[in-house]
Amino acid sequence: MPVDNDVYERLGGSWWDETSPLSLLHGSFTPGRFGYFRDVLARQLGGGLAGLRVLDIGCGGGFLAEEFAAAGCRVTGVDPSPASVSAARAHAASRGLPIDYRVGAGEELPAPDAAFDVACCCDVLEHVSDLDRVISETARVLRPGGLYLFDTINRTLASKLLAIKVMQQWPLTRLTDVALHDWDMFITPAELAVILERHGLALGEVTGLGARARPLAALRGRVSARRGRITCG
Repeated sequence: MPVDNDVYERLGGSWWDETSPLSLLHGSFTPGRFGYFRDVLARQLGGGLAGLRVLDIGCGGGFLAEEFAAAGCRVTGVDPSPASVSAARAHAASRGLPIDYRVGAGEELPAPDAAFDVACCCDVLEHVSDLDRVISETARVLRPGGLYLFDTINRTLASKLLAIKVMQQWPLTRLTDVALHDWDMFITPAELAVILERHGLALGEVTGLGARARPLAALRGRVSARRGRITCG
């Protein structure tokens, strides 16, 4: 089943609504992702985040963009969905966060060469039509020595079970009837390393992101969310 990327336009106004399946990315993933990114930046740059120029590619509703902005970074967020960008702008304004949001695609980023210290790209690479072009554009907008922080789904049997079967196919556990992912578009670290190297980016380190809950507890949570007993958030 092909990926339905139009869902981010249809549901783009609901990123910060805990009843929306899009909010799952914030409640469940943002703390782990941003905590890891902060650690990497501290180790690589040897200082705080304040003043860093950060580009969030495929920013959606602004979950990670707001984390970087709250830490003192100068943040630009880019997303192809006007509805998502509108929701991101509104939420950032409600918090007084000066984030520059722009409508644009990863294959043709609306940003000049070498403009950013950090590029962040989460839940995006497994959705794009031209992965090589997205990485090429990312390398173009990064300054020499800049850091690329990404999060994507490895193509393994475990990801087929969890991301495809549990999250979008099984009636008792899926949170939406939309095809959010296609297993064939998932990317192995080895494949990604080759593309990164082709565009002058070196793969520094890879780590996994997993649930704190035990598998059975996580599965019960999915069933509860599907039945409306708890929110996605």
